[in-house]
Amino acid sequence: MDIIHSKEDTPGPLRIALLLFPGCMPAGLFAFADMLHAANRRTRRALFEPRFVVADGDGDVLPGAHGLRFEGMARFEPASFDAVLVPGFWAESPRDVDIAIERRRSVVDKLRACPRRVSCWAYCTGAALLAASGRLDGEAATVTWWLADAMKSRFPVVEWRCEQDLVSSSRCMTAGGVNGHYAIVQALIEEHLPPAVVRDLVRLMVLPRPMQPHPAFRAMSLIEQRSALLRRLHALVEAMPAEQVTTAALAEPLAMSERTLSRKVSSEASMPAATYARRVKLNQVSERLMLTRESVSSIAAELGFSSESNLSRMFKDATGMTPQAYRRRFSPG
Repeated sequence: MDIIHSKEDTPGPLRIALLLFPGCMPAGLFAFADMLHAANRRTRRALFEPRFVVADGDGDVLPGAHGLRFEGMARFEPASFDAVLVPGFWAESPRDVDIAIERRRSVVDKLRACPRRVSCWAYCTGAALLAASGRLDGEAATVTWWLADAMKSRFPVVEWRCEQDLVSSSRCMTAGGVNGHYAIVQALIEEHLPPAVVRDLVRLMVLPRPMQPHPAFRAMSLIEQRSALLRRLHALVEAMPAEQVTTAALAEPLAMSERTLSRKVSSEASMPAATYARRVKLNQVSERLMLTRESVSSIAAELGFSSESNLSRMFKDATGMTPQAYRRRFSPG
């Protein structure tokens, strides 16, 4: 994977700009920098040089997400770096992302001005800023799942592979999700460090590769639901025994007719309401299979399935795997 220039091209440390901008969520940048500092200490070499910077025009006091403020940050001068990492920003809809792109023109302009030798990396909604700069034109890339359709429509020259969690192509690297920085930093250290050192860093920094469930359950957690209706529906389904989950039973507490619920869920989740509800319930099964050693019969009883065989049949219909095979394939332990 050609993530960045070879060691021969960059005899000194890799100079990586960690780009702060108004409204960004900087936690991933902090974790990214910590991991690289740990890599330097573990190898006793200055392999990486991460530095926090801001784009021109962002002022001397930078407001981040959730009230965080940054002062006296260095300006981002692209020619001084080998790579730049763009974090995500808080958004709840494609419209929020469009507004953020317009308001962050200084960031977009700086990314556009980066020399071709500078690698551009982004995760979560930050990939939208990278796409707006043109640096992803003709490249393969990924983005947070709920932005997939909007990004494909707005930036059709990008080869969007939104079903993938990490995409590295030419001089760009993108990752989906708010924890996408983990995937990027792990790919980076795996490229530059021996396997034994990588294992030490993963263990000592307590930063394992995030669990990746079956594609059927991607983006099925409550926090990832894109609308208030889906979040309310999701919470209802999780709290109900599986055998009691019907469209009628869900419509009543939501104060709408079955027809209205079906229409709205089909529009917002791109699947029928019954399919969405079944996927939510089976996602609970998936989480227990990955994170616990509970028996399938115990999971079936806990989540309100009529029987272990009924759970197994529904689970295999959704994933093509039995619960036992799924646990062997996806359990991190």
